[in-house]
Amino acid sequence: MYYFASDMHLGSGTPEECRKREMQVVGWLDKVAADAEGIFLVGDVFDFWYEYKRVVPKGFTRLLGKLAELTDRGVQIYFIPGNHDMWQRDYLEKECGIKVCFKVKQIALNGKKVAIEHGDEIYARALGGGTRLMDTIFRSRICRWLFSHLIHPDFALRFGQGWSHGSRKSKDIAFPFLGAEDPMVKEAERRIASGEEIDYFVFGHNHCAAEQPLSGGQKAFFLGNWFSEPVYGVLDKEGVFTLKRV
Repeated sequence: MYYFASDMHLGSGTPEECRKREMQVVGWLDKVAADAEGIFLVGDVFDFWYEYKRVVPKGFTRLLGKLAELTDRGVQIYFIPGNHDMWQRDYLEKECGIKVCFKVKQIALNGKKVAIEHGDEIYARALGGGTRLMDTIFRSRICRWLFSHLIHPDFALRFGQGWSHGSRKSKDIAFPFLGAEDPMVKEAERRIASGEEIDYFVFGHNHCAAEQPLSGGQKAFFLGNWFSEPVYGVLDKEGVFTLKRV
């Protein structure tokens, strides 16, 4: 069995809300690890994560400890960063044993070809303008170097957390799902039309829990969010993908 989840946004909300959500994630990891061949965390696990060479954000102890425990037991865990936790170096890989992959173009799982992506870059390209510019700045190596070397970590993390919280609170928890008009659905259709053989597309980012049929019989799945009704995806041994509530 392969499991998929995204958009926990740990660190967002009151301390009580953050702790409750973190414990939900830890409990879910414990549950699915019993028969997991692999667990994919598809971005925005953290509401803000910025990693220096020798400094990482404070907190998330229970989650990080659980990830390390599971990988020590041989459970394969993959992290596809989102727009809130893209600024990673090697801490999670070295200390927690997970594999950080910025995009999984295609992977064979239980006889199915699966493409996995958080989806923020797709939205940025579709929306253009300021959103595209901001995405370019965030991903710029030069801007990251300047941020890391010219700003003290205490101020940098305080600024980043404030920006992240404000960005998320400026819009609804879940975007209205646009179906065939969603930029990620359109990107999936484009890739199929270009000849890519993919059975399932798995996305995060829009906070919607949805299943969208595609023109060639393929499907796109959206992993929802963990603010109200946590959702996760399961690819079973027969190659059937479903969304489930925690």
